[in-house]
Amino acid sequence: MIYNQWYVILESKEVKKNKSIRVKRLNEQLALWRDESGKVCCIADRCCHRGASLGCGQIINGKLECPFHGFLYNKEGRVEMIPAIGKNKQPPETMKVKAYKTYEAYGLIWIWWGDESKITEEPFFFKELIPFSYSTFTDHWNVHYSRAIENQLDVVHLPFVHKTTIGRGNKTLVNGPVVTLDGELLTFYVDNVFDDGNTVPLKPNEIPGYENLFHLKFYFPNIWQNCISDKVRIFAAFVPVDAGNTIIYLRFYQRFMTIPLLKGLINYLATLSNIVILRQDKRVVVTQLPKMSEVKMDERLIMGDKPIIEYRKHRQELIDNGG
Repeated sequence: MIYNQWYVILESKEVKKNKSIRVKRLNEQLALWRDESGKVCCIADRCCHRGASLGCGQIINGKLECPFHGFLYNKEGRVEMIPAIGKNKQPPETMKVKAYKTYEAYGLIWIWWGDESKITEEPFFFKELIPFSYSTFTDHWNVHYSRAIENQLDVVHLPFVHKTTIGRGNKTLVNGPVVTLDGELLTFYVDNVFDDGNTVPLKPNEIPGYENLFHLKFYFPNIWQNCISDKVRIFAAFVPVDAGNTIIYLRFYQRFMTIPLLKGLINYLATLSNIVILRQDKRVVVTQLPKMSEVKMDERLIMGDKPIIEYRKHRQELIDNGG
């Protein structure tokens, strides 16, 4: 994983009031709950006393109680009270576990994965999506999150993996694609056309007016947007579980329908379509070896793979530089 980054790890609705949960994210077991003000708290899911799961505990006045011996943890991961030594006895300073800074907005929960001294005020989000309504589908893939991300950067696979859905038309010839990198925002412009047997694909620097082409965006470390039109977008968060597992939160966003009942119906039907499309991807991606991608692997890449190549290069730069 890339260090010193905000990672989307959950949807807001998954962390409920007065109830703790335990999840595995970024190869760590985490316990999450909401304090008395409703703010999401996140600490390591292992009691410093006897190693029990804290995510199975109850919430007491906004604090998390270990279900084994009643140790009471605050959002900083410190034990505030140990029943066995009495309420008036201050626990030792060593009684603590790792805590993670959290951020919640847009129906998502992020945690800061890195040094507190380098934390940024808030994570990036595609704020142009705020006026849209959305519905979410969640899927578990047995791959490293880098493989799941690369699938959404792959402009070559459409007419083969999605030949019955978004890949109809047999547009197998790939012009470019043009890829730009602005800080942590990677944008790629797609121009796939039907191969008439005579046309030679254009190199990225040969494509005029590429800014007007259909495009997609990826923001490091793990969120993506498909800019279908001004009023329809697809969003995904690729959440790392461990080296071989990823949770994908896929959202359909739209703003062409605002009537409540119809809006909900359209969002629901579009999500059903997205499930079909994502499962077409999943069927193939879970077979890829190795499970995690690297800058240099036993592959023979082509010009159409440029978004993947640029993603790998920048990801490795961020890893080498510590985020």
